[in-house]
Amino acid sequence: MRKTPAPEMQKGDMMAARKQVVISAEILYDGRGSRENCTVVVEDGAVADITGRKMKADFTGFVTPAFIDAHSHIGMDREGEPWTESETNDVLNQILPVNDPLNSIYFDDRAFADAVDFGVLYSCVVPGSGNLLGGRARVIRNFVPHRKEALVSDYGFKMALGYNPRSTTDWKGDRPSTRMGVYAMLEQKFDDVLLKRKKALLKKEREHHKLEQDTREKDLPKKERKFLEEAIETEYRQTFSPADNALLELLDGSKTAKVHVHKEDDVLYLIDLARRYSLRVTADHTCDVFHREVFDELGKADIPVVYGPMGSLNYKVELKHAYYQNAALLMKSRAFFGLMTDHPVIMSPALRDSLKFFLIAGMKPEEAISLITWRNARILGIDDRLGTVEKGRTASLLVWDRHPLDLAAFPRMVMAEGKIIRK
Repeated sequence: MRKTPAPEMQKGDMMAARKQVVISAEILYDGRGSRENCTVVVEDGAVADITGRKMKADFTGFVTPAFIDAHSHIGMDREGEPWTESETNDVLNQILPVNDPLNSIYFDDRAFADAVDFGVLYSCVVPGSGNLLGGRARVIRNFVPHRKEALVSDYGFKMALGYNPRSTTDWKGDRPSTRMGVYAMLEQKFDDVLLKRKKALLKKEREHHKLEQDTREKDLPKKERKFLEEAIETEYRQTFSPADNALLELLDGSKTAKVHVHKEDDVLYLIDLARRYSLRVTADHTCDVFHREVFDELGKADIPVVYGPMGSLNYKVELKHAYYQNAALLMKSRAFFGLMTDHPVIMSPALRDSLKFFLIAGMKPEEAISLITWRNARILGIDDRLGTVEKGRTASLLVWDRHPLDLAAFPRMVMAEGKIIRK
């Protein structure tokens, strides 16, 4: 991908100015299934039609939706920079809910261009897993030149369980050295902010009750009553810090926590934690889960799995059961799942390569492609516009020079939201 038109393209040839682009699909993998010998018509940035009617085509090949990486640190851990320049983790404290990864991304990271060359147009970027709660989770466009146009959605937060947050005892702030200590800290923080809100609500109700009495007994003018009502509400809102409000977003279920978790015991703790606090969470990684029944428990709890990274070095004891064969267990389980790269653990362009482990286990091609298109979009809450090639959806799609699961396959055309950004 190039952020400006390629030299061989003439000025104005980016197709953005063209109202219609016609693509002849030998096979269309639309994100949910497949269809042979059809025509995809794009108009004004959206898929206008998919038809069996033959039309003069601008492009011909195998068609898929743009790929979506559901868990990444792209632009935060950057190519060509020493590890000391990494911005994936902030060492200030264990719980940092207001940290925004968008503020640590440099869009001149070479990884963005490489990702888009191989069709990965979107990433959910998160802080690292050295903190219990490292900050927000943001879905971004990989194909834009800078942050101004990058944000797709504010998805939620990044949390971490297991070895990583307990391994950072040399960082700043309170740093328990055991999982029991780390989890107790998290639960205490949740309980503290819930209690704080409960007390603030009680105070607000008491003040409203007093205002009602004063209104009756002192016959307060309407204007004064309105002022006092607004003052009570303002004082209530000012009780909470930005960090409190972020935690309350999570505890109220309005945002989702992407939770780093690998081992089975920590996965089962996450299920219990989500149930006790009514949290919306995804289980990110789960690479050390090697019993199908644990994946089944996640399915029963309606906790999606963002699986991976696959094909990386299992460099710690927490990953001693991270076999590639576990993919078959996940496939057979009740869990709904998508895939990640955890870039740079494996590079973002390798998202498609991770599908081989599921194909080896017997997954059909259309199901495999769905893992990194529609399924990831559904998990991230953007499936109303991305993740599929269907009428009315945003036209972010790829035209491949051969079957997309061929080892040598390469997109001959990349379309991002109706604009051709590489051909």
